[in-house]
Amino acid sequence: MTKDIHPIIALWSHPRSMSTATERIMRERGDLDCVHEPFMYDYYVHRRAGEMPHLEVDPDLPVSYEDIRAMLLARAGAGPVFFKDMSYYVTPRLLDDVAFRDRMRHAFLIRDPRAAIVSYHKIDPGVSEEEVGIAAQWEHYQGLVAAGHAPPVIRSEDIRNDPRATMAAFWDAIGLSPAPHAFEWGEVMPEDWNQVEGWHGRAAASNSIEPLPGDYYEKAEAAFEARARDEPRLRDLLAAHLPAYERLAERALKPAA
Repeated sequence: MTKDIHPIIALWSHPRSMSTATERIMRERGDLDCVHEPFMYDYYVHRRAGEMPHLEVDPDLPVSYEDIRAMLLARAGAGPVFFKDMSYYVTPRLLDDVAFRDRMRHAFLIRDPRAAIVSYHKIDPGVSEEEVGIAAQWEHYQGLVAAGHAPPVIRSEDIRNDPRATMAAFWDAIGLSPAPHAFEWGEVMPEDWNQVEGWHGRAAASNSIEPLPGDYYEKAEAAFEARARDEPRLRDLLAAHLPAYERLAERALKPAA
């Protein structure tokens, strides 16, 4: 076998988008070498483009874009690789890295920005406009489409409403076989989540996807408005990212009934 027959699947999400739970499903498939946010180290550790609370740096992990890239390619030499990461870590550099960009199968995960912003702000009140991440996703998505890719988009809310149908549509779109066993897991947290345990405690503590409550959107709107009254800049964050979210949501996969 040559390394080129093994796919590298990249799920580009934004913080607080239920991406950790989605990653857990991908890990439970059992046929992928899963890597947790490798390019986070280039953004926060190597370039110091921001400050991430609760990050415990693993000295054994690569930190530069070039070394992370090399690590992913090397692991893909042994078998299929999946990683989830944030578009703002790599945009626009990845779009200009044609060989690596075109080596991957790309997909995007989105969540209602009101819920995402509130959730992020609870953990990091200093969250920057860039770190909300949805505008970078749209830029990233457009760049990939312009380069001839057709990356699928999935909504966090659809995964929670119907995880099996949504993930089945996602797997089909990126060329993976069905994996009906992947929707429940044990209590042991993946070892490479330890570095960001403060961000993923709830996802780590659960053993399946929690259903979306019927009043989810009403509560998300009310929670956003309540927090924005005390932190008016959250309205600026929403204004900066809502148009990008709406454009991506228009392109989201429709799970089969």
